[in-house]
Amino acid sequence: MSDFRRLTENMLVSPQLALEDVAEAAALGVAMIINNRPDGEDPSAPQGDEIAAAAAAAGLNYVAIPVGHSGFSQPQVDAMIAAQEQAEGPILAYCRSGTRSTLLWALAAAKQGESPETIARIAAAAGYDVSPVRPMLDMLSQS
Repeated sequence: MSDFRRLTENMLVSPQLALEDVAEAAALGVAMIINNRPDGEDPSAPQGDEIAAAAAAAGLNYVAIPVGHSGFSQPQVDAMIAAQEQAEGPILAYCRSGTRSTLLWALAAAKQGESPETIARIAAAAGYDVSPVRPMLDMLSQS
């Protein structure tokens, strides 16, 4: 059973996808899946290549921007922005719980000029807390 949570009109986040969730995402109009989970983090979960194959079979684009427990980096934020710019429709980003995907989206949004207050409100409405990266949001939104 999928747990897709809408952040914006074109951005959804989710906990770990099952293979059947990819077809459901396609049926909802998702055009791209972004995997924010490193392979091997949970060997029992579908790995990136399996999700990529299911995405291709469903006609969806697939991008891997893994975020490990060491945190976020500028190249990851830039890769998220690039993926959003390349997407030809709504995006579904996933990780173990949806939190890392939400935080990476938040950092990308801040770098693109969205206010930290707005980002925090959007994330909270979807059930996510951006306070762990709030200082980074403040910094990125001012650059």
